[in-house]
Amino acid sequence: MALVRISLIWAGYAFVVGILLAVASVFVHVYQTPRDRYPSVTFTCVIAITSLLATVLLLPVDVALVSSTTSSKLGQRKEWATQDEVDKITYSLTVFYYVLYSLDTLLCLLGIPFAYFWYEGYDEGATETDQQTAGRRFWGALKYTMSFITILIILFLVGLFIPASRDTNGINLDYFKRLLNENRGERALTFVLAVLMTIGICLYILYTSTGLALFPINLMKTAPSISNPRLRASTAVQLETNREQQRQVEGRCTGNPDLLSSKDRRELDTLAREERTLIQRQRLVEEAQGEGWSCLTKAWFKIEAVFHPFKLLGGILLVLVALLTWVSMLLTAVDKAKNSICKNLCGYILGHVGIFNPFNWALVQSANIFPVDYAIFTMLVLFFFCSSVAGIAAVGIRFLRVRVFPIRQGHTSPQALLLATDMLMLIILAFNYSMSMLVAPQYATFGPQSFCDRAPESPLDQSDCSNNKQFIKPCSVLADNPAAQQVCTPSIGSTLLNSVTLNFPFFGVVFFWAQFLFLGLYLVTFLTVLFRSQNFGERQLDEDAEEAEEEGLLATTDRRFNVTRQDITGRASRSGRSDN
Repeated sequence: MALVRISLIWAGYAFVVGILLAVASVFVHVYQTPRDRYPSVTFTCVIAITSLLATVLLLPVDVALVSSTTSSKLGQRKEWATQDEVDKITYSLTVFYYVLYSLDTLLCLLGIPFAYFWYEGYDEGATETDQQTAGRRFWGALKYTMSFITILIILFLVGLFIPASRDTNGINLDYFKRLLNENRGERALTFVLAVLMTIGICLYILYTSTGLALFPINLMKTAPSISNPRLRASTAVQLETNREQQRQVEGRCTGNPDLLSSKDRRELDTLAREERTLIQRQRLVEEAQGEGWSCLTKAWFKIEAVFHPFKLLGGILLVLVALLTWVSMLLTAVDKAKNSICKNLCGYILGHVGIFNPFNWALVQSANIFPVDYAIFTMLVLFFFCSSVAGIAAVGIRFLRVRVFPIRQGHTSPQALLLATDMLMLIILAFNYSMSMLVAPQYATFGPQSFCDRAPESPLDQSDCSNNKQFIKPCSVLADNPAAQQVCTPSIGSTLLNSVTLNFPFFGVVFFWAQFLFLGLYLVTFLTVLFRSQNFGERQLDEDAEEAEEEGLLATTDRRFNVTRQDITGRASRSGRSDN
């Protein structure tokens, strides 16, 4: 029975990884420029995103496996769960975590930079007939990637020799002893992860907090389709008004443009630019209404319009989920600041949950019926992932307030896509800490595990735990009595994260106080977006029109809609450039 349950848990994880692979592929396909689809870029981005999401979503599997060894109703281990069996489960999970974290580190610091420079080598472009082109591109990309290899080596060396903290404010618990890494290799890996998470927490504060506020609101405010007849009528009226204003300005010079004043000439130029944008918008709307579209695409727009009310309800639901998550994080943050065992000396590790956390409670209760908790956890992770993407798309990739690359659906260059993927990997690492340590700390550490908090005077007293529920206590870090040590098994994922903050308390302090910045920025952005009136459909069309005008693509405006057609049909456009 135990083997069947463990096999089902791992089978569920394999199924979720398949979903993650599909999500990553859709993300890359939707945002990638159709004219610049390169297999190396696509493969790297998909594997990198899938790998890190799979690392985060290993936690519910971790919790389910360690919790399967105990009976939460009796507060004791099951008959089959001998210490050897528990050790086998924890060892396999440890190996799995270290493999995934190592893969994430290599992809983030080496894989994506190499793919970036490999693509740049193609852009710089030696001739296709040169047999040494691939070799030169490889060595050129490797040469530029050497700097990242050097950084990785330095981080590992620092992690190997930097002294780990041993000050736990006088608290001598077995749980803390297990967290203090004696293995220098493990300590080096945790140090590298701590550095990457520190970088990721900065991106997490800026992009994820912004996207978490924008994504649900934009979903509610977005028009059902850019083919809305009212939008077409509004565009026609604006175009006619614009042309009438141009005729009035031109009438002042009686047909001789040289007689216009500088003010009138600037006004005429502004109206001419606005006219070109409106004409382009009108063309896009007309094409969206069915000219040149397949029956499938027309049906998609009709379905989208019909289900627009459900999109509105979905946006409202996501707003409520975001607010509930925000409240849960704030409550746990306050709990940590007030009740942490050793405060900043151990990175604000929480001994036990002292303030009720609604999200944590929901996950702990649902963990008794696997995979309900897995479904809730997965949806929350994907919600934060989509919010991070929305935040990056809204803010763009910037350097000192200067937008270096825009991130837009169907208009993201390969370089921008690789940089965005690297940023998403760092953000997901930071979110992994927030999810485990703030959103659901009890669930992430012990799940629904409990123990019998009663010292038996005789063997017959063991029945008190089954008959009197008052003796059944949830497992916690502070439960340092023999009964708890024999029953409670902390998840490997939470142990790794807590070992980072305990061995290197500075990073734990940074991670903890950064959460308050995240919560504050989310609240400001949410209130700003909530009360700001925008017509997102018209704004998106105008951005497309201006971009088409700047790139000289007025003769090929159907390319903008081919992106949507590819998203729906899954077929590449014949007019798109083939990959090499």
